Amino acid sequence: MAGKTVAYLDMIGGVSGDILLAAMLDAGLRLDDLRAELAKLPDRGYDLATERVKRGALDATLLHVNLDDDGRRPRDFAEFTASVRQSGLSDATKQTAGRIFDALESAEAAAHGGTPGHLHELATVDTLVDVVGAVAGLELLGVDRLHASPFPAGSGNARSEHGPMAGVSPATMAIYKSTCAPVRAGGATAPPGETVTPTGAAIVTAIADFSPVSMTVRRTGYGAGRRDPSSHANVAGLWLGEEVGSDSNAGPLARSLTLLETNIDDMPGELFGHVQERLFEQGARDVWFTPIQMKKNRPGILLSALVPDDIADSAANLLFAETSTFGIRRRPIERYEAERELVEFESSLGRVTVKLKKKDDETIQVAPEYEDCRRIAAEHGLGLAEVMDRIRSETLAAQHHPATVPDSHS
Repeated sequence: MAGKTVAYLDMIGGVSGDILLAAMLDAGLRLDDLRAELAKLPDRGYDLATERVKRGALDATLLHVNLDDDGRRPRDFAEFTASVRQSGLSDATKQTAGRIFDALESAEAAAHGGTPGHLHELATVDTLVDVVGAVAGLELLGVDRLHASPFPAGSGNARSEHGPMAGVSPATMAIYKSTCAPVRAGGATAPPGETVTPTGAAIVTAIADFSPVSMTVRRTGYGAGRRDPSSHANVAGLWLGEEVGSDSNAGPLARSLTLLETNIDDMPGELFGHVQERLFEQGARDVWFTPIQMKKNRPGILLSALVPDDIADSAANLLFAETSTFGIRRRPIERYEAERELVEFESSLGRVTVKLKKKDDETIQVAPEYEDCRRIAAEHGLGLAEVMDRIRSETLAAQHHPATVPDSHS
C-alpha cells in the first residue's frame, strides 16, 4: 500500500511567502488551480505570473504578485482575517491561515512595540495571497505532512522601511523565539542579508514539522527569490513523494516527547492556571496537576508537562521564571498518537468545532468542543450531556454518509 504523501522544504537560501508558493508551482501545482482557490477570497487587486530564472546553477520559478492600486491599498490585520472568514475556502484552510495571521500579529507587536493588528510592512494584499496560497497549495498538491530544514539565518545588514537592520528582522526573530523553531546560524556559508521574511517564518512554523523524514522522492521544484547574489543560490527547494514505512497497518505513530515534572508547595493556586496557559502557548502537548504530600506533612502539587523535545529547554526556563521551583525533573517519553483532524460542523443545534479521531482515514471517534457545546446547551435550554451526545451522533453520521444533513434546529 502506498505511503502518505509528504513534502520536504529545503530552505537553501531562505524562504518567503512568494518563494514557497513558487516552489510549489515548480513542483507541479497548476497556476490556474492556485488562481481558482485564491478567487474564493473576496479580495482582488492582484495578478499572478511566473517566470523561469537561474539562481546559481539551479533552474527555478519566480512568482510575481503584481498589484494594482487596490492591491497596494494598506490593510490591517482585521481586514485579512475578515477576508479569510468570509471566503469560500475550506474550514481547514481558514483555520490554518488564521493561526498564521495570529502569529504575524503577535510578532509585529513584539518587534515594534505597536498595537496588535498593525502589520507594518506586511499590509498589502500580497501578504494575504502568500498566506492563503501556501496553505491551499499544499492541499491542492495532496500533501499530508510537510517537513522542513532549519531556517538559515542571514548575516550582515538588511534594509526595511524603518531603516537598516540585522539579517534577521525583529519580527522574524520574534517568531523564532515564540515557536522554538530550529535556526541554522553562523559559519562561512551564512547567506548575506535577510533570508527569511516574517511571513515566510510564520507560514512554515504553522504548517511544517522540523523532524527528519524518510521518503521516496517523486517530484522536486525550486522557488526563487528576487535577489540573485553570487554567494549562494537564493532558492527554496520542495521535494514531493511518499513517506517510507508509513503503511496504514503499522498502527498509531509513536512520537518522542519530553516529560517535565516539579513539586511545588509554596505557590498560590491561581498562578498554576497561568503557568498552564503559558506552557500551552509555547507548544506543550499536555499539562496537568496532581495533589501530593511533601515533607513536613505539607500538601503540594506535582506539575507535569508533556512537551516536544525541541522546546524542552525553553519550557523548563518558563517553569523557572513563572513558578517557585528550584528543580525540574526531565525524562524522555514515547507516546502513540492517533490521527486527528479539527473541523467545523453544522449540527442541528448550530455550528460547533469537533475533533475527529481517525484510523486508516476513517473517523472512529468524535469529540465536540466543550465551550461550543456549553454555549449551545444554554441557548437551547438543553442538558450539556444531551447536546454532546447529539453532536457526536450527527457528526459520525455525516462522516459515514456525507449526504446526511441535520433537519432541525430545535
